[in-house]
Amino acid sequence: MLARDIIRRVREIQVRTGRHVADVLAGGYVSVFKGGGIEFEEVRPYVAGDDIRAIDWNVTARTGEPYIKRYVEERQLTLMLMADVSASQDFGSDARSKRDVAAELCALLAFSAIRNDDKVGLVLFHNGVEQYIPPRKGNKHALRVVREVLAHGAENEGADAGLAVNSRARRLRTPRQGTDIARAVEFLMSVTKRKTVCFVVSDYFDDHFERALQTANQRHDVIAVLVTDPRELEVPPVGLVQLRDAESGRIGVYDTSSRSFRAALARDADARVQGLEKRLRSSGIDFVHVDASRSVVDPLVRFFRMRDRRKRK
Repeated sequence: MLARDIIRRVREIQVRTGRHVADVLAGGYVSVFKGGGIEFEEVRPYVAGDDIRAIDWNVTARTGEPYIKRYVEERQLTLMLMADVSASQDFGSDARSKRDVAAELCALLAFSAIRNDDKVGLVLFHNGVEQYIPPRKGNKHALRVVREVLAHGAENEGADAGLAVNSRARRLRTPRQGTDIARAVEFLMSVTKRKTVCFVVSDYFDDHFERALQTANQRHDVIAVLVTDPRELEVPPVGLVQLRDAESGRIGVYDTSSRSFRAALARDADARVQGLEKRLRSSGIDFVHVDASRSVVDPLVRFFRMRDRRKRK
């Protein structure tokens, strides 16, 4: 992908997401994440109407007058976006690939955070951490985050995935590298000490990552975002097709005209999605499922509403 094409796509995403951030998501972002923590500000004299549960009994005992502790909401959050850039993310049966959808989702979250004066950071990963952008503020920084999700490894498009085509070969996404979510999460834990809101955006074609997410969720607020393409869940009857696994490089020939084959594929795909959601939710990790052929905004809105209802209970 040429640099001018990447810039054009970033601008398209900025225009497309700008209205949603202004009209839909920014309020949900604030209600869900702001005030997630509080910090002590001062002790002041008690006045009628104050909550008696806030009385500082130590100060009250020393002075002989009632005083209360005053807290304020932590106004600045750190949003970490962890985006899977493995080869399987480049798949797309519709107008957009899963990578395009991940970039748009990251843009929506990044611009919502920037609008509320929060910091945004980025981790790109597949079988290891490919790029880390420390959290910063500002619209220019948010645009860089979106650009990197789209551009990372794009120099290899159209080339033989098994060959190093230039000096930047260390950044190319090749088959057999697979995806290692656990390693990426462990990296996040090593570089981020302060509590963050962390969205892990991936198609989750990986194993043995759930314990790492659980551990990270004890310190941070981890949200798992699954991005799928419709053709991963259901295939049309088009006869014999040759399919290549983007993660492993394996190639196979399948008869899609077989009703039993299509049914088994759909059944296994649905079980994978439902099982992943069930396991993560049982571990206290929120789960968002995004269909690459549909709106990115709708599942985020549903997520914000769910979190807001839970917060109010």
